[in-house]
Amino acid sequence: MSGSNSSAPDVLAPPEALEFTVYHVEGPDLSAEARRTRGGRIKMLLVLAVCAAPVILSYITYFVLRPSATSHHGTLIQPSRALPALQLRGLDDRPVAASSLKGQWLLVVAASASCDARCEKLLHAQRQLREMLGRDRDRVDKVWFVLDDAVPSAALRQAVSAIPAVTVLRFPAAELGRWLEAASGHQLSDHLYLVDPMGEWMMRFPADFEPAQVKRDLERLLRASASWDRPGR
Repeated sequence: MSGSNSSAPDVLAPPEALEFTVYHVEGPDLSAEARRTRGGRIKMLLVLAVCAAPVILSYITYFVLRPSATSHHGTLIQPSRALPALQLRGLDDRPVAASSLKGQWLLVVAASASCDARCEKLLHAQRQLREMLGRDRDRVDKVWFVLDDAVPSAALRQAVSAIPAVTVLRFPAAELGRWLEAASGHQLSDHLYLVDPMGEWMMRFPADFEPAQVKRDLERLLRASASWDRPGR
């Protein structure tokens, strides 16, 4: 318009550039995680060592630190052999987990259901030995592993059921032979075997043993394990 002041419109200024600040973000501390994992494993191993120590020490005390008193009659099994994890059967064919035998010292006889004169002698010695242990007898159970599917005679079943009864379980001979082992020139049914409360076969007695000598072996083991073994499962 004539006489008026006119000016060109303001030119828009370019927008200011946005600025970003980038902070350093640390990744996970893998070394700390590794340390925690390693520490956890060490603690677990220490717990296991503490649990096993009384058992190990009792065996060391019996077999190493007292050489003058450890002329044992039985044969020590080194290393001991763990009870297989399998299902056994009672005479009534009910299934019984082998692990249910753990928790007691076991005096074991292995023989067929017909049970010849040697078998009867071992069963008698088994009962005799347990009673000879006096107040410690409740820490020991008697077991008869029947190696076949036959049925013991009525008289024999009555004899082994007398209190305290023998635990009678069918254990296939082939399977048992992978755990217990007879001395050279003998059969499984020739021996009495000793199994510790953890299910480890750890001693075999001679085919013609002297009960008094076996009793001394048992007494020493029961005395050495008194700090960690208690009667009953």
